[in-house]
Amino acid sequence: MRLEATGKPDQYKCWLTDGEIEELRRAAGSHRDDLVIQLGASVGLRTFEIPQVAPKHVKRTPDGDHFRLRVPEGKDTTGSGGKPRDAYLPREVEGDIHRFVRSEDVGRHEPIVNLSESGVRAVVKRTAERAAEVTGDEDYLHVSSHDLRRRFAQRLLVDKQVNPRVVMQVGGWDSFQAIEPYLNAPTPEVVNEAFEEAGFA
Repeated sequence: MRLEATGKPDQYKCWLTDGEIEELRRAAGSHRDDLVIQLGASVGLRTFEIPQVAPKHVKRTPDGDHFRLRVPEGKDTTGSGGKPRDAYLPREVEGDIHRFVRSEDVGRHEPIVNLSESGVRAVVKRTAERAAEVTGDEDYLHVSSHDLRRRFAQRLLVDKQVNPRVVMQVGGWDSFQAIEPYLNAPTPEVVNEAFEEAGFA
């Protein structure tokens, strides 16, 4: 992973790869903790949004082929109060939510992840510490819950070149300025491809 200084001692922005997200998932101590990682890295939920979502918020689209996850109250970035949004829910994550809800007997209106915002952060920290221990890579010790959302944005914007307006809508960003930092940080794969295309193999 690439670490970027934040100006605060021993605090970094971590630019994770999909492989590193998988390492985090393998290090998760429970099905619930794995869902926390997926909701951040694959659905793009903020830390405070994860405890908001309940089984009733999982919706199948009219075509029957896709899923959305209604986030009841997103971040207030305009001064007009938090607003709901429909996050894109990958089929794999929907399946994991469905299995977890059934196995844990989570009620339709109950939180899927029954934790406080600080509890969600603690899950990510604990999981990252376990990943550092298993892999021997101490960079994991710097991973925070926001780094999961950072990976979500970078995957879509840089790796997959998804329309920024689509990313803004599903991720709850209100301006291009808010997503611009994710556009300026190409992954190692993107760097390699750029040099290969330029003839510098």
